[in-house]
Amino acid sequence: MDTTTREETMLLEKKTAVIYGGGGTIGGAMARAFAAEGARVFLAGRTPEPLEAVAADVRAVGGLAETAVVDALDEAAVNGWVDSVAGRADGIDVSVNMISHEALFTPLLDMPTDAFARSLERVARTYMITNRAAARHMVERGSGVILHFGGGDTTNAMPGLGNVQVGYELVEAMRRQWACELGPRGVRVLTLRTGGIADSATDEIGRRMAEGTLLKRTATLEDVGRVAAFVASDDARTLTSTQVNISCGALVD
Repeated sequence: MDTTTREETMLLEKKTAVIYGGGGTIGGAMARAFAAEGARVFLAGRTPEPLEAVAADVRAVGGLAETAVVDALDEAAVNGWVDSVAGRADGIDVSVNMISHEALFTPLLDMPTDAFARSLERVARTYMITNRAAARHMVERGSGVILHFGGGDTTNAMPGLGNVQVGYELVEAMRRQWACELGPRGVRVLTLRTGGIADSATDEIGRRMAEGTLLKRTATLEDVGRVAAFVASDDARTLTSTQVNISCGALVD
């Protein structure tokens, strides 16, 4: 009997990942998971302290992390930073945009038009800027992964969400377009869809989230990081232009 086993390697060994909003709860979880799987992570955000806190966690367990104060709505700043990272790391393998959206939980009937339009312009602008900055480098080498977060919900039967689900649908429309344009050049574009994470909510809200799922629990921050690392890895090379549903059955396809 052949007892030979494949040598275990980390999912993202020698990969370079950039994460906008890397100092946030979910961005930080992804950064820690990417680094644990061998990636060198570059964290961007507008406030240095949370970025450095995440970087310290990564370094404390032997990972590689660098931080930079970058506004993901500033095209020149993003392009300059990404070009610098790509130059030092010999390319960009993974790009994740986790900056917070401007959530307006107001019925559309009552929402000021300017506020609604401004919030969606912010979403469109940041994803255009960050995706394009990474894609320029990814297409040169014929590989790479651009990861979105949130996900669409075609059932959308919950009133009072205001601009939130509309914003997620905009991100999904952009994901589909980026995927079909970049796919022939070896770049994958996907979305993680959670339906809510109890770890980042109050106990009562977390309990309600869990009750609304088929598994009676929600994805944890560790779950999000692990799945993101898998999706960003070559083990998931057949996945693109799709949502990866880790909602524990809160959102049923």
